[in-house]
Amino acid sequence: MNTHLILDYLTNLQHRIVESLELVDGKNFLNDSWQRPEGGGGISCVIEEGNVFERGGVNFSHVTGDRLPPLASANRPELAGRGFEAMGVSLVLHPRNPYAPTVHMNVRCFIATKPGEEPIWWFGGGMDLTPYYGFEEDAIHFHRTCRQALDPFGTELYPRFKHWCDEYFYLKHRKEPRGIGGIFFDDFSEPGFEQSLAMVKSVGDSFLNAYLPVLQRRKDTPYGERERDFQAYRRGRYVEFNLVFDRGTLFGLQSGGRTESILMSLPPIVKWRYDWRPEAGSAEARLYTEFLTGKDWLA
Repeated sequence: MNTHLILDYLTNLQHRIVESLELVDGKNFLNDSWQRPEGGGGISCVIEEGNVFERGGVNFSHVTGDRLPPLASANRPELAGRGFEAMGVSLVLHPRNPYAPTVHMNVRCFIATKPGEEPIWWFGGGMDLTPYYGFEEDAIHFHRTCRQALDPFGTELYPRFKHWCDEYFYLKHRKEPRGIGGIFFDDFSEPGFEQSLAMVKSVGDSFLNAYLPVLQRRKDTPYGERERDFQAYRRGRYVEFNLVFDRGTLFGLQSGGRTESILMSLPPIVKWRYDWRPEAGSAEARLYTEFLTGKDWLA
């Protein structure tokens, strides 16, 4: 396997996405290179208090280590004690406008190594959308774009990865999805290296097509304090998921990753309330009854 092919793709993907987002926002991302004492490093591209994005980050990382963190080998005990190489692009965008959804995307590759043995490799990634006010056309567009990215590699992949996403981005303690999902996959190597990499590239390349039309439709919608208040409340669910369940966050913290880059996924303004319920029949209630349901948007 050629890791240079993966690294070249990932750094180019980060550059293309940041360039496109800067055109939308009108403000430049901060470009912050960092090194990891244990091995490797990365580039964090971050925007705060932009014209469109209240906070967002598009991170590239390439880290190495002598021993896989516990989380990475939890499902595959045969990997315990191996060295590792991990590389990926991960992004989270929190627009200021409550009608514009938060989005997350990442594509990554892991390689587990042991002297005298063939390396064990796999890919992971996906993207998911977290609206605060739901729009059916946005959900359909996002999921359709995800399906189009996967169909050339097997029409069974979208339903499989969509179901995996619904199961993964689920707050068990709240008994509710984080958002309207998308696609998620991990430990993926079935078709061989070249086809696996091609599929991952198709996912990464489709992100801007999936998200930018939604963002453009919603970013200038008029809103008031009520919408901002609900957005801050729902952002609390995002924080809970990322700090309790998210494998990328936990892997980064366990592997001695750069904390600032790992936690850039958290929104800047968040609220929690005791046992709050939306008013029946309101737009806020509609998010729960019509969008946070795990439904098949392409049925």
